[in-house]
Amino acid sequence: RERGGEKWTKKIKSEGMGEIMRGRRWIELGQEQQRAYVMRLLDALEVTDRDKRLKVARAILYLAQGVFDECDMDADVIHWSRHNVFLLYDMGIFTALLELLSMEIDNNQACSSAVRKPAISLADSTELRVLLSIMYLMVETIRLQTEDDRPEWRAAREAFKTELGSPLYNGEPFALLLFTMVTKFCSMNAPHFPMKKVLLLLWKTILFTMGGFEELQEMKVRGRERLSLPPLPEDSIKVVRSMRAASPPASAMELIEQQQQAKRGRRSRRPLVKQDSLDTYNERDPFKNDDARDEEEDGEEADSGIEGEVDPLDRDVIIQPPPPPPPLRPPTERASLPKGLPWAPKVREKDIEHFLETSRNKFIGFTLGNDTETLVGLPRPIHESVKTLKQHKYVSIAEMQIKREGELQQCPMTLGEEDVDETPTEILYLGMLPNLSQYVIALLKLLLAAAPTSKAKTDSINILADVLPEEMPITVLQSMKLGIDVNRHKEIIVKAISALLLLLLKHLKLNHIYQFEIVSQHLVFANCIPLILKFFNQNIMSYISAKNSICVLDFPHCVVHEMPELTAESLEAGDSNQFCWRNLFSCINLLRILNKLTKWKHSRTMMLVVFKSAPILKRALKVKQAMMQLYVLKLLKIQTKYLGRQWRKSNMKTMSAIYQKVRHRLNDDWAYGNDIDARPWDFQAEECALRESIEKFNSRRYDKNQNGEFAPVDNCLQSVLGQRVELPEDFHYSYEMWLEREVFSQPIQWEGLLQQAQ
Repeated sequence: RERGGEKWTKKIKSEGMGEIMRGRRWIELGQEQQRAYVMRLLDALEVTDRDKRLKVARAILYLAQGVFDECDMDADVIHWSRHNVFLLYDMGIFTALLELLSMEIDNNQACSSAVRKPAISLADSTELRVLLSIMYLMVETIRLQTEDDRPEWRAAREAFKTELGSPLYNGEPFALLLFTMVTKFCSMNAPHFPMKKVLLLLWKTILFTMGGFEELQEMKVRGRERLSLPPLPEDSIKVVRSMRAASPPASAMELIEQQQQAKRGRRSRRPLVKQDSLDTYNERDPFKNDDARDEEEDGEEADSGIEGEVDPLDRDVIIQPPPPPPPLRPPTERASLPKGLPWAPKVREKDIEHFLETSRNKFIGFTLGNDTETLVGLPRPIHESVKTLKQHKYVSIAEMQIKREGELQQCPMTLGEEDVDETPTEILYLGMLPNLSQYVIALLKLLLAAAPTSKAKTDSINILADVLPEEMPITVLQSMKLGIDVNRHKEIIVKAISALLLLLLKHLKLNHIYQFEIVSQHLVFANCIPLILKFFNQNIMSYISAKNSICVLDFPHCVVHEMPELTAESLEAGDSNQFCWRNLFSCINLLRILNKLTKWKHSRTMMLVVFKSAPILKRALKVKQAMMQLYVLKLLKIQTKYLGRQWRKSNMKTMSAIYQKVRHRLNDDWAYGNDIDARPWDFQAEECALRESIEKFNSRRYDKNQNGEFAPVDNCLQSVLGQRVELPEDFHYSYEMWLEREVFSQPIQWEGLLQQAQ
């Protein structure tokens, strides 16, 4: 959650709340008195004086933050924050704040003033930050469910969820307004917008209105039931949570050290010297003397890779999910993990058709097209193979949607209109469609500016407008604190953008595959693939274990307890966590986005090969976290056949890890690369064909004028002549003149008419 307790929060009691409360304590008031005070604040928000409005908005933020001046414990602040947020929503504060936010967005004077300023600081976005902070607290607090929720709070949650996802704000959903703020900022028209708060609010709004990964899984199950498809073979979320991380691959330097030790006669206890695990991560940097980051290191790693089984000494140092959500798994659960492969194998209809086509050509000499039932003339083993393939056949919702779209394109008249559910995803896509490329490019610009590998450029966008103070630090301590805040600021932006893009892609894919494909194509054309690879082309271990936070300044600790004196030593120590869960979360999200962009796309897989992603991804395997390793291995699997025999020979343990952890596709020879030479590499045609299908889909579903030529025509003479036609008032005055000029005086060539009719 966003850090609270900014400078002005200490003055709230003497400003907005102090004037209204007149010395009384908020926590001692009854429900009706509290509602009366909130009503007075709501009335005061409508004054024309900007400074007075800001005081009242700060008072509302003080309520949303949990009236911390009256609380003695962190839990009390959380309790009163939750109570007050539901009260504020019930009184209509969010709608009032939305009007003020729209005013600030359209404030051309503030925008032009910010554009002319040489340096923008926190002072330029005070009003916006106050409004966005309140709205963020309201969205995030109402979104989270707890066991002690009152019935009226549950009803308020559903109402708020519907309200945010519906086109109630000027005919568009709330998320679209935030997207507009992002594009306005990236086009340099409003450089004072606090992008971190905007992106956080945008992410949480989409998470609230559309649902998270658990809700997505439930929606997928219901969607398959509606299409009469068999249930999913397993719950992917549970499978990934039950996975264990494997030992990281040894680096080239460690292998050299190992060889030198062997020459000196020192026999190592283990065949490979593993890199220190993350829980015991010390000052040693495995990349300190390994600056050559290209594919040449892979030739040296003849015995490197991921070991299939975790060493007993390393079992207690695997990264576990952060407490409390989700809770740590007890050791007994790990001991009872099922043996064998974690995923059920899958087969596509195309795989069965290709297998039968090859078999018929070999044994019979001719093919039967797409027929997958006729097995006449094929030997018995082929029958058994087809039976096994069909047992593991998997038809996705996307395949059904593509098939249905083809039918609608082919028979637009007979199949009639398509019934489209007005889901929050559908409403948001419809609103985003006209400016979709602008939104995607803006998000990627922000991601690039916040990436740790990006170098500062004078022409790049300034994402630090809402973290830099008016007066720059003059002491070493202040400089250290600002440096930590800037790094933390960038990490939060990366986290918000990566989670936002992943959620959008997953929801759009479930809603309709072509909605997902158009966003994916915009991302690919905006260089998202090399951008993510550039992000991972860093010392990923240092990024995962970064300590860019100051515990004593975290909310609500900073406003409830006496703040100790900050020193350079306490800032260097950082927090007590050995890992930055925020950065780990961002890395996993970016890997999942990369998987979604490249899956089943040959041209994009070749982009991974061309950009030499294999050594970059292999370094990411050093992070001992099961989910992150899984998505890295998936990306390595799809390009393995293009990396050459020498690479596969040098990375056999990585290949074994892929076999062990990644889902098997029967008849997929990913590890051999037999069909590379025979396959045509026409990448442009693949993307153009996809774009054509997307444009046909958007035209059919969203172009309102596309059915004009199919409008019904009345061909009955009696009904046409019997229709009443509205004529102008002066028609009967000029009718005879028109008849004489246009009909009687014009010669009619009857022979020509007859010839045309023939």
